[in-house]
Amino acid sequence: MARNEVKLFKALADETRLSIVEFLEDGEKCVCKIIPMTGKTGKSQPTVSQHLRILSEAGILESRKEGTNIYYKIRDRKVTDAIKILSKQ
Repeated sequence: MARNEVKLFKALADETRLSIVEFLEDGEKCVCKIIPMTGKTGKSQPTVSQHLRILSEAGILESRKEGTNIYYKIRDRKVTDAIKILSKQ
């Protein structure tokens, strides 16, 4: 298995990161919307930022800055397609 796939699967192996990806399935969202979504598990802003960094470095997410806000979106829909296939198992 290539190193990129290993990095991708390691990034998705965390429940919070998987939830973030699923939350972004319907489009780009501001970090200000992502943080509250993880609130059920008590994630702080620095912790969520760390998860977003890991997902970005794995090539799963991409970001853009607009003023003081940072927006994230899924870089490649193949990732969400794979998650859907695996969740049917």
